[in-house]
Amino acid sequence: MQPIRVWPGKPYPLGATWDGSGTNFALFSAHAEKVELCLFDDADGAEAARVVLPENTHEIWHGYLPDVRPGQHYGYRVYGPTSRRRGTASTTTSY
Repeated sequence: MQPIRVWPGKPYPLGATWDGSGTNFALFSAHAEKVELCLFDDADGAEAARVVLPENTHEIWHGYLPDVRPGQHYGYRVYGPTSRRRGTASTTTSY
């Protein structure tokens, strides 16, 4: 497998946005300390790669992957403080 190329990207629009050449990923999180983008294989649904989103602009984590095309299955792994008392937890979200 080739290394995944990731560039800083842009904070807007939120979500995954294809621009005809690659895909920008942007996710809002007020408390995240790190966000990883997980890419899944179409054939068996296994995680194929995990990439740290390199930029954080005004609580929006973002990165641009020039090799990701429409139809790619992905999810986020979000790291940050957890507190059951405050009702917050680290989460993983898949789409």
